[in-house]
Amino acid sequence: MSYHNPYTPPRKSATFDDATLAEIRRAAATGIYDIRGAGTKRKLPHFDDLLFLGASISRYPLEGYREKCDTSVVLGTRFAKKPIRLKTPITIAGMSFGALSGNAKEALGRGATLAGTSTTTGDGGMTDEERGHSEMLVYQYLPSRYGMNPRDLRRADAIEIVIGQGAKPGGGGMLLGQKISDRVAQMRNLPKGIDQRSACRHPDWTGPDDLEIKILELREITDWEKPIYVKVGGSRPYYDTALAVKAGADVVVLDGMQGGTAATQDVFIENVGMPILACIRPAVQALQDLDMHRKVQLIVSGGIRSGADVAKALALGADAVAIGTAALVALGDNDPKWEEEYQKLGTTAGAYDDWHEGKDPAGITTQDPELAARLDPVAAGRRLANYLKVMTLEAQTIARACGKNHLHNLEPEDLCALTMEAAAMAQIPLAGTSWYPGKGGF
Repeated sequence: MSYHNPYTPPRKSATFDDATLAEIRRAAATGIYDIRGAGTKRKLPHFDDLLFLGASISRYPLEGYREKCDTSVVLGTRFAKKPIRLKTPITIAGMSFGALSGNAKEALGRGATLAGTSTTTGDGGMTDEERGHSEMLVYQYLPSRYGMNPRDLRRADAIEIVIGQGAKPGGGGMLLGQKISDRVAQMRNLPKGIDQRSACRHPDWTGPDDLEIKILELREITDWEKPIYVKVGGSRPYYDTALAVKAGADVVVLDGMQGGTAATQDVFIENVGMPILACIRPAVQALQDLDMHRKVQLIVSGGIRSGADVAKALALGADAVAIGTAALVALGDNDPKWEEEYQKLGTTAGAYDDWHEGKDPAGITTQDPELAARLDPVAAGRRLANYLKVMTLEAQTIARACGKNHLHNLEPEDLCALTMEAAAMAQIPLAGTSWYPGKGGF
């Protein structure tokens, strides 16, 4: 005879929670893996787990309205004849035309230009609108080679060789047929309306030695003018950074697993890669071991949301950051004003991630002409510029409080960690101690 204790409420499993059970049922019903966009939704150690140690007696702060704190950064000083000079260390990450609407790409260019920073093409090539509205445009050179041509390489201000992405290191991207419009198909040399899958590795090299050859080839095509970036996903940051530097990169871009993607397998997004917090210090160590820190610039990305995140990334040793998801939110992505339409799609504002379906009510992650027309690129560009301005001012405020007259003068000594995990990953002492896991002794 079974007996249920009426004083004990039913307990659900922490391992087989509601989301897990729903996914098992979905997989059993469909026989296909789940595809979505955006980034990981699991909780990970992040910049929120670090705090700044502001100045008091032992440190002297800067007066906020009287003493300057420089925010500029120069990228590509190693070999390029024309390095990129930015007013803020916050850049816009690569997001393709195809994944995003033409209006969204134009808005990103407008906003970046107003803020004095750069934006990036993403997979799928360069549009004339994007080039025309971007004062500084980085051209992504991806394994797919979609839209790649020597003319656009020369029209760019920098070239970013993409080896991997934080949301899917070791994996290629997807663009489903409903987003392959006539123009997207023409730019990518694809049939209209047919799903496409980007390659996970470049077709013309098999290792680091070939990367060096490719970098030299791109320098010759562009007369050694353009900085050459190498972008890697956060998995083995020490060795990947070292190999990129030895291959001749001017800039290393390091993307943690909190970074978003247009579309890939959910199992990739949630289970492959490392948090950006765990990636920065090994990459900086590689640069220091090669005597290349600040000579080869380091850009980090993956879940950057505020000026505090920017300041913390720079204090850990980065030269600049890149934002993607946050930039889309600034444009108007997941805006509650479209809540009724999000509800019709079976989701809610703030959770919408079916970017691959091309039904975005905000008109950002879509190729539907009627939906795309909802986004005014001029107004959206201004919103992005405002957001970048606020982030820059926030980072400045923190730097001044730590007594620094340039954001690059922030250093690990200015930080403490709130959790053991963050302390270990960032190699920052636990608050109230001089110790972090792995250091030894208190």
